[in-house]
Amino acid sequence: MTSYYELVGREAAMEKAVQIFYRKILKDPLIKHFFTDIDMNLQIKKQKAFFTLLFGGPNLYSGKDLTLGHAHLVKRGLNDSHFNAVANHLKETLEELQLSSEIMNDIMAKAEAARDAVLGRI
Repeated sequence: MTSYYELVGREAAMEKAVQIFYRKILKDPLIKHFFTDIDMNLQIKKQKAFFTLLFGGPNLYSGKDLTLGHAHLVKRGLNDSHFNAVANHLKETLEELQLSSEIMNDIMAKAEAARDAVLGRI
């Protein structure tokens, strides 16, 4: 079976998705403050690896798991409203990329499944 990663354009599509995604994130007053003190080049690299995995591409991610990777943000107040904002930006990104509803729904379901791990509830 062909992965979504292959269907949407592989690495070039992941790069485009991450650029669109962070353009939205960094303009959002509700969540942009979580990104003020981080290395955005490294963050973009990590996000690209995560998107690649979400889309069924090769697992290129070698960082912390979702809970450990977001624990410092949870301590700074990361909560469901912030997760919802990020998920909304992901949905808008997928729409901007003009992906099929099947792909969008599947990617959004996978993102939603990560909520409790990101928010440190598992």
